[in-house]
Amino acid sequence: MRILLVGATGTLGTALHQGLAARKHDVVTVSRTGGDLQYDVTDPDQVADLYRTVGQVDAVAVAAGSVPYRPVDELTVADYQAGLTGKVLSQVALVKEGLTHVAESFTLITGVLAREPIVTGAAASMANGALEAFVRAAAIEIAPQRINAVSPTVFTESLDVYGDFFPGMKPVPLADVVQAYVRSVEGRQTGQVYVP
Repeated sequence: MRILLVGATGTLGTALHQGLAARKHDVVTVSRTGGDLQYDVTDPDQVADLYRTVGQVDAVAVAAGSVPYRPVDELTVADYQAGLTGKVLSQVALVKEGLTHVAESFTLITGVLAREPIVTGAAASMANGALEAFVRAAAIEIAPQRINAVSPTVFTESLDVYGDFFPGMKPVPLADVVQAYVRSVEGRQTGQVYVP
């Protein structure tokens, strides 16, 4: 399959690129600063241009999305808007603009905070929950194309940096997260939120 991988240079994106390539997929990598193509997917115009440049692909896998982390009483409307733009609307745009370019499926990235909140994570919980709702809703409208989300907790490989933010939560190895993407890309289910 020809797969467009967005967010290809981060921790997850790098592991996902290796995992998909090992399964003999042709992976076109995209990020803001590296990869085969450089695009900022928070800009809808750049998303449209990305698809014009790439042309037809079989699947899109997203491993990118940013949200601010602050206590609720410090979060501003602009912070919430940044979370929506950085994680939700960017992925929604990848689906909307991709409907005429993507033959089979979209796999989006959410996260554990949709189910298990943490202190300073309100904007992230909001964004992840919105994306998971979008996946379920879009699935009933875009068939025969499929759409799923992968919703991991903190990566085992990132515990030294982020572990203190997720006290008591069981970490997940990147290899397990990659397998959830493989299940979404190569499987036939739609409207699913995979929790590796």
